[in-house]
Order: sequence, then C-alpha cells, then structure tokens
Amino acid sequence: MKVYELLAQAFVAEGTSDVFGMMGDANMHWMNALARRGVRLYEVRHEGSGLGMADGWARTAGRPGVVTTTSGPGVAQLATSMIVASRARTPLVAFCGETAWGDQGAVQYLDQRRFAAAIECGFVHVSRADLAEEAVQRAFYLARTDSRPIMLSAPIDVQKQECEDGDHYVPSTDLIPHVRSLPDPAAIEAARDIIRTSKRVVIIAGRGARRAEAGEQILRLQAQTGALLATTLQAKNWLCGDTDYHVGIAGLYGNKTAMELLQEADCVIAVGASLNHYTIEHGYLFPDARYIQIDTAPHIVMGNGAVADSYIRADAVTALTELSQALEGRAEGYHTAEVLHRLTAPLVAPAEFRDEPGRMDPREVIHVLDEEIPGDIGLVLGSGHQTDFGTMLFQRSREVLSNYGMFGAIGQAPLLTIGSIVADGNRPAFVVEGDASFLMHLPEFETACRYGIPILVVVMNDEGLGAEYHKAAAAGLDPQLAVIPTPELGPVAVALGGGGATVRTADQLRAALAEYVRAPRPTVIDVRITRNVVSVPYRRLLHGEDV
Repeated sequence: MKVYELLAQAFVAEGTSDVFGMMGDANMHWMNALARRGVRLYEVRHEGSGLGMADGWARTAGRPGVVTTTSGPGVAQLATSMIVASRARTPLVAFCGETAWGDQGAVQYLDQRRFAAAIECGFVHVSRADLAEEAVQRAFYLARTDSRPIMLSAPIDVQKQECEDGDHYVPSTDLIPHVRSLPDPAAIEAARDIIRTSKRVVIIAGRGARRAEAGEQILRLQAQTGALLATTLQAKNWLCGDTDYHVGIAGLYGNKTAMELLQEADCVIAVGASLNHYTIEHGYLFPDARYIQIDTAPHIVMGNGAVADSYIRADAVTALTELSQALEGRAEGYHTAEVLHRLTAPLVAPAEFRDEPGRMDPREVIHVLDEEIPGDIGLVLGSGHQTDFGTMLFQRSREVLSNYGMFGAIGQAPLLTIGSIVADGNRPAFVVEGDASFLMHLPEFETACRYGIPILVVVMNDEGLGAEYHKAAAAGLDPQLAVIPTPELGPVAVALGGGGATVRTADQLRAALAEYVRAPRPTVIDVRITRNVVSVPYRRLLHGEDV
C-alpha cells in the first residue's frame, strides 16, 4: 500500500465524506484514493474558496470539515479563509500537499509550517511513512479538541512511499472522552440566590447553548423567572418561534425596544455566550445587572472587563436543569401585557420605506425576503453595511449562520453557504450578501451550478463598497470614491448555468423568489438598493443616533 492510500483510508475512518479543494501534483494521488473509497470531491475554482466551503460544512455538520490543496501556491491561497475559520473556531483539517521533503530549491517550495503559524492554523507534518496514520489522528484530534483549523502537510515523496496496510487505525473520536461536566453545587446556590432577589431577568443564549441543544431547558428557566430571552449574533433568531418574550439580538444589533428593555435588567443569565463587548455594549447595556454565566470554559472575562457574579462551569443542559430544580415558584418579571405589546410592534413600518426610482429600500427587501422564503430554508448572513439590515430585521424562525465579525473579511458568506448546504444533505439555503462581496468569488457560483447545489444568493446591490461609502461620508471624505458600477448579475448567473434575475421593485422580487421556492436551484437575485438608507448600527456608530 502507498502512503497516500493509507492517508486516504485514515481520513475515511475519521468520518470524512466530503472534501473541497483543487487538485495539483502534490495532492492528486490522495484525492484519487479518496474517490475510490466513496468520498465526494468538490473541485472549486480557488483554494481559499474551498476552505470557505469546508468551514461552512463544519459549522453545519458539527464535525471537522476537510479542504485540500497542492503544494506552495495552493497552500498560500488559503490565507484569508483560514484566518476566518480560525477566528470562528471551526474544526477543520486542510490536507496540503508539499514538495519533496527537504527540497528547498523546488519551484513550489514553501515553508508550510511557518506559513501555517502566520495564518493562525495548527500544523502537523507527515515526515515518515510509518507515522502517516499517527499524523492524521493527531490532526483530527487537535481540530476536534481545540476547535480550530489544522494543516496536515504531506511531502509528495513521502506520500508515494510503500507502507504496511493500515488495518487497525484508531480514529480520534475514540481518544476523546464524552463526559458531561457537573456544576459546582455552591455555584448553583449562588445563582439561585441572585435570581430569587431579581425582578427583571434576561437570558442570553449563545452559540454554545445552541450547539448543546439546550433550548428546552432555556425555555423552562425563562418560564420560571419571567425572563426576556435574547441571543448573541451567532445564535440569531434561535427559539424565537417558541416564546412570545424573545427580544432578538442583545447588543449593537438590537432594536431600540430591545435596548430599552434590556437596560432595565437586574440579572443576566448567559448560556454558552462569552458576553463580549458587542453583546453587552461594554456593560452599558446592563448597568444595574448581576451576571450568571454558564459555560464549559474554565474561566471567562466578559466584555466589561469583569467576571460573572456566579460562574457555573458545566454543560448547558446539566447546569440549566439543576438551576431550574433549585428554583421554586414562578415570577412575572418581564412577562406582562405591556412588554408583549412592545415586542410585537413592527420594527419598521412600511410607511417608512423610501422610494427611489429603480432602487428598493433595503429594509423593504428584508421584509419581502422574510415573508416569501419559507422558514425551513436556512439563512447565511455575510458582512458589510448591507448585512446590518438583515442582521436586525429578519424575524422568521429559521436556521441562521452569521459570519459577521470573523476577521471582517467580505466575500466569505456564499462559500459558507455552499458548504453548509452540502453538509445538510443539499437542503436549500439562501445567503444575503453585497455586490462587492459576491463578485469577489463569482467563479464559485459556477461551482454550485456544476454540482447542483441549490443556493440562493440575494445580492443587496448598491453598486459600491457600502460600508466605506457611509464611513467616508461621515468622515467628510468623498463617498463617490467607494462607488463601483456593476453589470446586471442576473444574466451573469444564467450564463454560468444557474437561474438569475435583476429586480428593482418589490413585485419583481416576489416573483423571482417564488420561482426559486417552487424549484430550488443555484440562483442569483440582483436587488438594486438605494444608498440613501443608513443601517441602524451605522447610525449609532457614525452619527450617535439613538435608534
């Protein structure tokens, strides 16, 4: 058996079913070995795009995604997407071919260990044939336990060596104990005492709570305490269809009603949420609150530079169950008719939408999308000014994946969406992205068409760099320098093999969405939006407006 076959066999044993990347001299033997073992290979148009797809796959599947590149330049193309995955704490293994071991004169030579460190990636080297299985096991073990990307670098000459058949490979999952951590009884008692003496409780659910599937326990505690339920950005809209007292995102992306209600809190219970400075506005959002934090991390310093009044280190389900058992009776708290009335008022009245010939109000676009796209179709949010509208205004309960704040790299969201759809059995999903962001990785729409991946890309097209346009205007600079005219992207999508439309009115948008919902396939809807509407977060940050 060749080493590349042994490596492929070990990847399959680790649960690898889908691999994204681009073939080259230094990884082609391994890719062929994977294909013979039934692994689906997705050939992309850029290595960094493949990593973005593997990132989205991992975030949805809950286990390490896999990307592959050839040596040198193929590896170098991973830089931006690798840092994004690292900041998102995505478990991922990058199988990177390498030039012959020690041949620093090779055209494609790159010190891949040093490069991996620079792009915030772990590194494992296949230095010898007899250590190949151990290298795969270590790469996956680190990806799973550290929740981060790991580069597995394999010199092509080592890959081609002969080795013994690997019949006794032990996958990394067998090395990871599945132990449910129990909370300290003293921490539970301290939390109980804080809740008993509080009248306005807020529960903030984060990505960790969602991954732990602690929804039932959160709703039970909410009912006991009369709490408002808020989420972090990464858990947007989670459980919003299960409670009337869901206030949306806590922090910068919260609406004015949420801001006002949350400022009244005297107790904040964070579940799987780090309470960073975005979520608690450096502490200004909860000026009089005491904090209870539930997390599996050994210790967390919140965004206000302080630690929780009661820190419960345990898994969310166990900690919430014990906390609920320690409480007696029920409190009214925020659960009043007056609060319910405030929460059910529309965020933006249709009368406020601004008409401009040939361009839609971005707030109306989000309203139509939320109305017309069924809740079983998931959503991915990108980054940039246009994303702020969707981040705040999408209200329907659906699976939401947000890439906001992950290195601030535009263009990643469509890639994440493709990977997420593959991980979810090709179930349709849509992504809301800006024009500059979408055009950055336009060739990958052809990848989606080639593999029949039913992605809907809604391009909020203001024909420019929206964030820079508004920042320049606020700084007294020339915003026109951020304007970049774009062609109609609907016909471009059709030319690449998918569906497409360019829309300028709500009726045109509804018609285009109906066509996608009726028969999902790779589709781009180019929605021309006005630049005359500034998002609420930008109005707060750039103009100091209380909105």
